[in-house]
Amino acid sequence: MDKVDRLVEGWLQEGHLPGAVLDITLMNRIRFQKSYGSFSDGIMQHPIRLDTLFDIASLTKVTATLPAILLLVAQGKVSLDNSVSAYLPAFRHQQVSVRHLLLHASGLPSDLPMRSRKEKRPDIFEETLAQELIFQPGEDMRYSDLGMILLGIIVERVASVPLDRFVKQHIFDPLEMYSTVYNPGPEFQERIAATEPLDGTFIRGEVHDEKSFQLGGVSGSAGLFATADDLTRYAAWWMKPESKDIVPPLLLREAIGHPVRGRGLGWEVSHDPAFVPSCGISWPTGGFGHTGFTGTSIWVEPNQGISVIFLTNAVHLGRNNKIRELRPILHEAVLSSCLSGGLT
Repeated sequence: MDKVDRLVEGWLQEGHLPGAVLDITLMNRIRFQKSYGSFSDGIMQHPIRLDTLFDIASLTKVTATLPAILLLVAQGKVSLDNSVSAYLPAFRHQQVSVRHLLLHASGLPSDLPMRSRKEKRPDIFEETLAQELIFQPGEDMRYSDLGMILLGIIVERVASVPLDRFVKQHIFDPLEMYSTVYNPGPEFQERIAATEPLDGTFIRGEVHDEKSFQLGGVSGSAGLFATADDLTRYAAWWMKPESKDIVPPLLLREAIGHPVRGRGLGWEVSHDPAFVPSCGISWPTGGFGHTGFTGTSIWVEPNQGISVIFLTNAVHLGRNNKIRELRPILHEAVLSSCLSGGLT
C-alpha cells in the first residue's frame, strides 16, 4: 500500500492531521495496518500506536445503536415499522417509525442548537421531544443525531438496561471487541488519543460530542471509544454475517440491501450517483460505511471483501480541519490499490 501510505504521511507532514491509524483488509487474507503521528495532552506529545483508542463519534450510530436495535427486532421486542411512540409514548409524532429513524428519514432536525460542553442545558431527551418535524416522514433524508439519540433510548426502555451495558454484553463481547467502550475507565486512559483543545489542555478520555457529554457519555448518536483492530472485527462480521450468532444474517443484509437517498438502515450505502457517499464517487454499488466528526471512518466493499478503518483525531487541530476533503481521497486510493493488486 505504498501509494496510500505516502498519502497519509504527506498529510501529516503538511499539518492536515495530527496522527492516525489505518487498518485495511482484503478478503480476510491480506491486511495492512499502520499508525501515524502523535498527539498532545497539553504537556507532552504521545505517539499514536495501533492499539490507540479514538473517540469514534458518529461511528457509534452504526457500531452500537444499529446492531442493538436489530437484535431487539430479532428478539421480537421491536418492530422496524412500529411508531416510535409505541416505545416512547412521550414522542408525539405518531407517523414516525423506527425504520424512519434508522434511515434518517424521520423529518427530525439534524441537531439541537449548539451549546458548549460547559453550558448546562435542559434535558436532552425533553429537548428532542419538543422538536417539530421539518418534512413528512419518508419524503426526504436529513442526517439526524436526534433520531439516533431516540433509538438509543428505545434500546434502554425495551431492554431495561443501559445502552452501554447492552451493547457490551450482546455485541462487543461476542465479537471480542474488548477495547470498544463508552466512558473508558482508567485502564484505557494512557491509550486514548486526545481530541479538541479546551482551556489550555485537550479533551482526553471524555466524549467530544456535546450532547453525548450532557447525557453522561452514553448515547445512541456518539460516545464510543474504539481501536482500529476492534472496528476491523466489526466490519468482518458485516461482511460475513453468518460467522457469528448475534443478529440473524437476514437482518444485517436488510440494513444495507434497500438503500434510499444514499442511506440504508444506519449506514451510508453507495447505490445512486445522485448521492455521492463520503468514501468518494468511485466506491462500487453496495459498499457501505459511516464517518465520525472527530475524523473517523469505516467503509466496507462486501463484493471484493475490502474493509477500511481510518481513525484520526482531526479535531485535535480544531474544527476547521480538512478531514472531509481527505477521507474520499483516502478511500478511493485504497480501493484503487486493492483492485489493481496493490495490496501485497
